[in-house]
Amino acid sequence: MIGYTMLGTNNLPNAVAFYDELFSLLNAQRFLETNNFVAWSIDPQQPGFAITKPHDGNAATVGNGTMIAIVVDTPAQVDAFYAKAIELGATDEGAPGPREMPGFYAGYFRDLDGNKLNAFCFIQSS
Repeated sequence: MIGYTMLGTNNLPNAVAFYDELFSLLNAQRFLETNNFVAWSIDPQQPGFAITKPHDGNAATVGNGTMIAIVVDTPAQVDAFYAKAIELGATDEGAPGPREMPGFYAGYFRDLDGNKLNAFCFIQSS
């Protein structure tokens, strides 16, 4: 159902560098790009993630209660994705680990513009 998500940025070159490196962990590549926005996806036929300069020319702001969740396959991938985000200048919003919902493992961070994201997976019970 979701084609892509989009977050605003006030510094497109910095945001593009951040997400180029972060999404390289998932083998995601740019699939749409203009002077004002860039989108990444693992496959152009699958949902993507985009950043943009706001169309109205005003400053990009963080949505209260807004978060983008990036699905990965394993807790190790959650750990690596979170660690890479922090290494690239993201701020911690909750270190990787199990959460309240059984089998849900996630790490939360804010990108360079303050947008909240997480990487998560479901752990199968044995």
